[in-house]
Amino acid sequence: MKKLHKALFLALPVALASALACRTSPQAPPVQASGKPAEKSPAAPPAAPAPGARPPANPWEGTLSPLTHPAEKHLANVRQLTFGGENAEAYWSGDGRSLIFQSTRDPHACDQIFVIDDVDAPEPAARLVSTGKGRTTCAYLFPDGRRLLYASTHLADPACPKPPDRSQGYVWGLFEGFDIFTARPDGSDPVRITNAPGYDAEATISRDGRKIVFTSVRDGDLELYSMNADGSGVKRLTNRPGYDGGAFYSDDGQWIVYRSAIPKDEAALADYRGLLARAMVRPSALEIRVMRADGTGDVQVTANGAANFAPYFFPGRHDRIIFCSNLGDPKGREFDLYAVNIDGTDLERITYNPTFDGFPMFSPDGRKIAFCSNRHNAKAGDTNVFVADWVP
Repeated sequence: MKKLHKALFLALPVALASALACRTSPQAPPVQASGKPAEKSPAAPPAAPAPGARPPANPWEGTLSPLTHPAEKHLANVRQLTFGGENAEAYWSGDGRSLIFQSTRDPHACDQIFVIDDVDAPEPAARLVSTGKGRTTCAYLFPDGRRLLYASTHLADPACPKPPDRSQGYVWGLFEGFDIFTARPDGSDPVRITNAPGYDAEATISRDGRKIVFTSVRDGDLELYSMNADGSGVKRLTNRPGYDGGAFYSDDGQWIVYRSAIPKDEAALADYRGLLARAMVRPSALEIRVMRADGTGDVQVTANGAANFAPYFFPGRHDRIIFCSNLGDPKGREFDLYAVNIDGTDLERITYNPTFDGFPMFSPDGRKIAFCSNRHNAKAGDTNVFVADWVP
């Protein structure tokens, strides 16, 4: 998932912002269900910088700004679990006690996978579960707790892959060494379960542990596929030019929600194919879609032209999702969480912190939500993992 993840992070010029990039535009207003700006809620003031310190580009960044915002009525008891660095995509274990996430932190030069075993501990500790080599992304825990899942480039090269060519503008690198692995909870016994040429990543697991959905270029385009937990039984689910990725199953495994960027005209299609041939993709407008787990019944949910990503179904439901978007700040770098019905109605803004909020996931019992944010960071650009009680 971290193509929209860390890439969504590291440098976001216009349509896409990074969980790590500071936002320089004014705070975006809330939106109504129609998508139009609504009356702005009062903002809690950020903490003042130290005397003599140079203010950051965004006064909410690097100033230990508040953990909460008065308009965030669905979040209670917000807790910060990581402190510093680049931390993203924190996803729950089947028992709701642990989180697995990716992080760039010393001594690692690029993302590795970590687990917090007890999110309720007074001082939650993270332990490394990937190899410490290559670059990793998109980790998940099997519901029975016996194995974990992530994508990694370490077999192709133990060094971090070279960043994509930014002379092409804002692009993501589709690192060809990415394959999907499972491992024991302590990180031992890594087993590769994909071996097709090119990019295989962005994998998540159904709640029963039987199916995996992932993104691959194995057939010449960025499409979604499903497979069994051991890597067998691969089935293509999407079949159109453009990027489809970042998928999650509904609780019952019957539906899939994902993000998609479909070229709108021949010029956009030519640009997409030219970059894909060089293992890159240019994210522009990303829309949310849903489909049945077998790929049928595909429908578009959002149509706002913003950068919409990281969708997740509400607990026990097929008809409502939570997702991340810069809908309120389409030319800037403020991303917030929103909820919407799958028919596009009843849009509700969930977070209001004027930095980055993304990667929401409800706990299995629906009582908590994990997300990643630049709020309350001590250093501008740092993205951390947070957990809050969910207030319906």
